[in-house]
Amino acid sequence: MADTPEAIRKSQKLYLLIGAILFIFTVVTVAVATVPALDVGRHGFDTADMILGLAIATFKASLVGAIFMHLNHEKGLIYLLFGFGIVFGIALMGLTAWAYSDITTYGNEKSRDGFYSTELPANN
Repeated sequence: MADTPEAIRKSQKLYLLIGAILFIFTVVTVAVATVPALDVGRHGFDTADMILGLAIATFKASLVGAIFMHLNHEKGLIYLLFGFGIVFGIALMGLTAWAYSDITTYGNEKSRDGFYSTELPANN
């Protein structure tokens, strides 16, 4: 924390700089999403656009967490708990992907109503 007027002014300058960077990258995100000349990958929204948008969002979220939420001054236990959260989040996404790769068919092939029908043969 800032105790002197000089330290407070230094913190204010840092916050204004980070705020300006966040504003600039918000404009960049909108420009990438709307300006055809800045479209990456194929025409329209595709995987490359998604990766670029998520990379910009990750950068902005990291700045907010590190500077405005003061996570850059935390003790190691916070980072350990944060790491566990990331690992469990990735594990949940992996379980979801694994469920989609299941060989049993979910939903009636003809009506796509979301119910499993034993009358239809399984697609193997």
